[in-house]
Amino acid sequence: MQEEQNLIQRARQGDQDAFAQLYENHFDKIYRYVVLKIGNMAEAEDMTQQVFVKAYESIDSYRWQGIPFSAWLFRIAHNQMVDFVRKESKKKTVPFDESLPVLSDSNPEHEVEVKMEMEKVVLASRKLTGAQREVINLRFAGGLSIAEAAKTMRKSEGAIKALQHSAILALRKTLLVGE
Repeated sequence: MQEEQNLIQRARQGDQDAFAQLYENHFDKIYRYVVLKIGNMAEAEDMTQQVFVKAYESIDSYRWQGIPFSAWLFRIAHNQMVDFVRKESKKKTVPFDESLPVLSDSNPEHEVEVKMEMEKVVLASRKLTGAQREVINLRFAGGLSIAEAAKTMRKSEGAIKALQHSAILALRKTLLVGE
């Protein structure tokens, strides 16, 4: 935590290497969060880059208040996604299977099975509440701890645990029933 605070301070003073290290430390988490939310890898990569551009442009506004730097980045990402969804609702959408990564095991049957399972999970997650989806994305795609997710969503740790528990139960029920 102290090392990250040092990087942030250096980045705020214009040290591009410090910001580059923050980028490296957080890019994967932010990207996974975005790609699960929007379902398009190319758009997610572009959007993740935009998150870091916005973070770089406004690093001076970041103030350490016990909330992880990643929570600030997730907020920027969330705002980017809201804008994206507004714009995309007026455009043609890409079919889900075209947005999934191609697996490297060269077993087409296995690749199809994995894509089908991922599609089932994505469809099941659409039945969750917005808060439940957000907790699942932050915890599992973003890799945040309960405490970090709580700070990001401005909720108590107990509320995050309850949301996560109810989301997992709802996903399990939907997947088992096959609705």
